[in-house]
Amino acid sequence: MEKGDVLVEAKGLSRSFGPKRVLKEVSLTLRAGEVTGFVGANGAGKTTTIQLMLGLSRGEGRTLYLGRPLYEWGAPGAVVGAVLGGVAGHSGHRLRAHLRMVAAGSAASNRRVENVLETVGLADAANRKLSQLSLGMAQRAGIAQALLGDPPVLILDEPANGLDPHSIRWLRGFLRAQAAQGRAVLVSSHLLGEMQQLADQVVVLTRGRVVATEPMTEVLKRATAQRTVTLEAPDLTALAQLVAEHGGHFAPFSEQGATVTGLDRVQIGTLALKAGVPLYWLHEAEPSLEDFYLGVAQEEFRIS
Repeated sequence: MEKGDVLVEAKGLSRSFGPKRVLKEVSLTLRAGEVTGFVGANGAGKTTTIQLMLGLSRGEGRTLYLGRPLYEWGAPGAVVGAVLGGVAGHSGHRLRAHLRMVAAGSAASNRRVENVLETVGLADAANRKLSQLSLGMAQRAGIAQALLGDPPVLILDEPANGLDPHSIRWLRGFLRAQAAQGRAVLVSSHLLGEMQQLADQVVVLTRGRVVATEPMTEVLKRATAQRTVTLEAPDLTALAQLVAEHGGHFAPFSEQGATVTGLDRVQIGTLALKAGVPLYWLHEAEPSLEDFYLGVAQEEFRIS
């Protein structure tokens, strides 16, 4: 497989609970060598989508893994590994024994168990009971379990929930490394700042619908156009006129403070200098996934 090859295609995924349609024609594509961030508010339908993709829930649409439905693969664990919240197992079982049991059911060797324990940094914790694992360790154990079959696809549902900063940083580096090895990685999250550092592509889900699918580079370009400049000046009236004349939007929030959209800080500073209007303070936030997400989500709510 080459980087960019399509490994997973989900098409027209829909799900209803009684009369309520909670998922509406969701489609997404996962490619080798890329991390896809699946973002949306809690309740947007991310987990339901993942359950449909993995065949854990019934609904409409289909998902193909390397061109075939998952149920057609004799060893699904060698095609996709999923982490749906830590590691599932008897709380009294020790980690190494648990992974060996799972490995036996998927034709993976004990040597593979030792390899994945090393890979996720849990070799020293292999004899702990599952109940003795911290939240961060449990997430790593779940990833180890997902890797037993050496699958080309990894799917993780809200893996950073509840993790401390050290564990989140480890997770980010680990998933980037998995993509660099050629895997297709899907990560769902509502933590937009973290996703901005992790994902190559972003799929935004709002009210059960995909409202945007963009490479992260394009997301940040679009967010740049939406960003806000905050300023303080003694003469807001003069500045408001300058901004309006050059196509920007001026919104005072205090006697000497205002926000501007449609112009960047360099444009505003240059206009103020030429007009002889003093500025006390000028700040422009860096473009972010949050800006992009709020923009497309608000547009969806406005249309609805």
